[in-house]
Amino acid sequence: MSRVLVTGARGMLGHDLVPALRTAGHEVTALARADLDVTDPDACRIAAAGHDLVVNAAAWTAVDDAETHEPQAFSVNALGAANIARAAAAAEAQLVQVSTDYVFDGQATEPYAADAPVCPRSAYGRTKAAGEWAVRALCPMSWVVRTAWLYGAAGPNFVATMRRLAGERETLAVVDDQVGQPTWTVDLADLVVRLVAGAAPYGTYHGTSRGQVTWFGFTRAIFEELGLDPERVEPTTTAAFPRPAPRPAWSVLGHVELDAAGIAPVGPWRASLGRYLADRPAPDASCV
Repeated sequence: MSRVLVTGARGMLGHDLVPALRTAGHEVTALARADLDVTDPDACRIAAAGHDLVVNAAAWTAVDDAETHEPQAFSVNALGAANIARAAAAAEAQLVQVSTDYVFDGQATEPYAADAPVCPRSAYGRTKAAGEWAVRALCPMSWVVRTAWLYGAAGPNFVATMRRLAGERETLAVVDDQVGQPTWTVDLADLVVRLVAGAAPYGTYHGTSRGQVTWFGFTRAIFEELGLDPERVEPTTTAAFPRPAPRPAWSVLGHVELDAAGIAPVGPWRASLGRYLADRPAPDASCV
């Protein structure tokens, strides 16, 4: 048994990560934002003391708000990650830092390798890329795990929103020019547990489902899984729905590094979507 500290424990990933770690036999200290301010270096040092592993799931994830509040996002995603990294290193603990596809420019046509150059186009992406750099520099015993298109039982998410809108509108227009890998938080939590248990070499990995799909195709799959007519979903473009933060057109991340480490990547996105919806027969909370 090892002692594990999870920050951001009440977030969407933390909701599934804490029980996954406990099921694997770890003693978990679960700290939410109200319990630990990651921008406070002394608080981070005290929290990490006595732990063997720290999983930093605390983050500013309001992508659009970050465009007008970049200093605040930087304080959490970059300086907060640095504080956690220093604290983990001082405790001689391993560290898992959760990151994002937004560190890339989204202009590729092949899956991004973990060592591909980062080139964020948004404030959120810049702050998360800075957090990655801080973790690598300050805590050598660390894994950076990037994910994308995340959904789960705790908190608002795209699947929940489409499910709600299916009951409110006859048709839905969904963008068909952004490609990614929908990833269930249960699967990502399981991957983190396996990555640590498998003693994978420290470095950067991609924690996303296999396969790829557009938001339009994903929504049609949601309708199909719910027994609804997918023809109610109509394709549109990103330009038709402008947002403050630019969205990556290509969010497909490669898993070569996991394969090389002997760690099985997450399975196909469609199978996980079916399991998620089967586990949640009642309507979800909506996504803002």
